[in-house]
Amino acid sequence: MNEFLKRKDIEISLKRYGIDALGAMAQGLFCSLLIGTMMNTLGNYFGIELFQMTIATVQGIDYTLGDMASTMSGPAMAGAIGYALHCPPLVLFSLLTVGFAANALGGAGGPLSVFFISIVAAECGKAISKETKIDILVTPFVTICTGTLMASFLAPVIGNAAMELGNLIRVATTLHPFLMGILVSVLVGITLTLPLSSAAICAALNLTGLAGGAALAGCCAQMIGFAVISFKENGIGGLISQGLGTSMLQMGNIIKNPKVWIAPILTSAITGTIATCLFHLEMNGTAISSGMGTCGLVGQIGVYTGWLNEMTAGTRIAITSFDWFALLMISFILPALLSSIIHHFVKKAGWVKEGDLKI
Repeated sequence: MNEFLKRKDIEISLKRYGIDALGAMAQGLFCSLLIGTMMNTLGNYFGIELFQMTIATVQGIDYTLGDMASTMSGPAMAGAIGYALHCPPLVLFSLLTVGFAANALGGAGGPLSVFFISIVAAECGKAISKETKIDILVTPFVTICTGTLMASFLAPVIGNAAMELGNLIRVATTLHPFLMGILVSVLVGITLTLPLSSAAICAALNLTGLAGGAALAGCCAQMIGFAVISFKENGIGGLISQGLGTSMLQMGNIIKNPKVWIAPILTSAITGTIATCLFHLEMNGTAISSGMGTCGLVGQIGVYTGWLNEMTAGTRIAITSFDWFALLMISFILPALLSSIIHHFVKKAGWVKEGDLKI
């Protein structure tokens, strides 16, 4: 068996699955959903026609360029996982179908579903690849059947499990603003970095108002926090891809050394409290914006949209300089400063060393 696994390049290890595959999946997510989100944001709020125009209409639904990219997040993640697992071409291409099924059926746990199911389908496909004379039929058949059947049974279970975390967040929203700010910020921030959909959970819970502001704080703490503390290792590219893309790019490093997560998590606890108790920052735009953080600046635009809605409804007279100050502090300045300070002491304690945050 060991000889067979070696011949098929099937390596059952934490590095192969928890670091290589997970890190690649984050890049697949970035190249689809997150890029698509940025395109739609640019189109909707800056009037860029290229990103506003309808590219295709499918079953009566209009798709922009960003919509098309976002829709392909499942296949993109699965393909990235297959690439990291060194899949032969027929397996790699078949994983696109598997990724679509797993993501579509996984709901808020879509990315996590894609991760587990794609790994199993990929390894099954690799095991059967070139073992028969009709490889072009057998390999895609085994890969697709294995993945889609698993998706039909397992993906909804993973999605429901993700929503259990959502229920914990829902309970946290009923607490005193001080405790609520800490718990909601930390939990939603962690969800953002994990292979889960924080945006889907926030949308399902209709997480707006003060709780939405705490969620935004947690997401920004993770994204800006990781972007800043890893700047020495990853440079400008890493700063942008994490700060405006996703902190999930650090999941491989978190698996290797969970202590790299200390600074962003502690930062989210602090900024969540400041957002709710000092700034009284509310997210009164769409609930999905609460779980987006600084990704394409969707979270910040969501807060601004909420202000405009309040002015239209007559509940707000004007957008003040204090409003902008609070938004900038919670979204960018405090996450950058606090995470840098905390991470300094984490490194000084010897818990994290140079290179631990290299993407």
